[in-house]
Amino acid sequence: MEKGHISIDKQPETAILVGVITSNQTEEMTKEYIDELEFLAETSGAVTKHKFLQRVDKPHPKTYIRKGKMEEIRKYVQNNEIDVAIFDDELSPSQLRNIEAALEIKILDRNNLILDIFASRARTAHSKTQVELAQYQYLLPRLTNMWTHLDRMKGGIGMRGPGESQIETDRRIVTQKITLLKKKLIEIDKQQSVQRGNRGQLVRVALVGYTNVGKSTIMNLISKSEVFAENKLFATLDTTVRKVVIENLPFLMSDTVGFIRKLPHQLVESFKSTLDEVREADILVHVLDISHPNFEDHYKVVNETLAEIDKTEKTTIVVFNKLDAYNPSQAELSYHPEGKKYALAALKDTWMAKLSQHQCLFISAQEKENIDEFKKVLYDEVKAIFEVRYPYHNFLY
Repeated sequence: MEKGHISIDKQPETAILVGVITSNQTEEMTKEYIDELEFLAETSGAVTKHKFLQRVDKPHPKTYIRKGKMEEIRKYVQNNEIDVAIFDDELSPSQLRNIEAALEIKILDRNNLILDIFASRARTAHSKTQVELAQYQYLLPRLTNMWTHLDRMKGGIGMRGPGESQIETDRRIVTQKITLLKKKLIEIDKQQSVQRGNRGQLVRVALVGYTNVGKSTIMNLISKSEVFAENKLFATLDTTVRKVVIENLPFLMSDTVGFIRKLPHQLVESFKSTLDEVREADILVHVLDISHPNFEDHYKVVNETLAEIDKTEKTTIVVFNKLDAYNPSQAELSYHPEGKKYALAALKDTWMAKLSQHQCLFISAQEKENIDEFKKVLYDEVKAIFEVRYPYHNFLY
């Protein structure tokens, strides 16, 4: 606690979550999205009190959900102390305005929530600028909603505008701010490009994956450094680069921001420069959380995002992490009658190992299990690239 400041325990906000089951989205998928939204809400400091789902062909253009469900939610909000309603999809400005009028509490959508988490996690000038740019881009089309209180003001003497309404003034200010932030990012990107160039021609390895799969824990283990790691979404925003040496062979390893479904396009655009480490990497280590029931879907989301960032084919190692939290099926248990939860040899024969055409490994970074094999595979891949890059280099392996 800083000197002169009084510590006050702030009560967490109470939230309800709202989602829709559509023709393009199964009930099981929607429930998983809502569970992920709950994790996002928890990361932002909110406590979820209830989840509401409605089956519709498509979200209602004016209120996202139908009239009956809106009334059900309104009664729940009135009878319980609810601070905020969080919707699982991006809301249009008119939807936001109509829902707020109906429920009379704070309304957030998934994009707004993710932006808020990014804003709280940003540490460096680069990530702070990126988040601020994304927030202003999100805000611009929603400025009308911020000035609805002016609708209740009476006209008359002294209330005539100076030739420009408040909302137009704000729109102009926000547009100018976006332009300035884009220029600032270009300058920061130039500086970081110079820094990357100064690292020489060492082989580069980038850790990629869905958010909260353990990339930072792996980074700490392999590089013997202290990168911030936490069991919350988006614990890492800024790309961290460390020099790693395995058996006298040096290379660079970077820990990148985690991906997630329905990532706001404003963030994808503004954070593309952060992911330059992915573009410039020689090897990708795609980390999956084997204990998550939908890791296959996460694998697909990450690959789709990577395809947006970089079309180049790269050497890839798929690493199934969190073996310590993995609960295999009864069929897999038959491989080891001794009562162990899993056997590495058995896992390598499962469909999981064939999920990708790339090399697959199974580890627990937390428990340091099978890390030697991981280091060996990483060493072999780095060495292969090193020998091509420096064919006449007198290097002791």
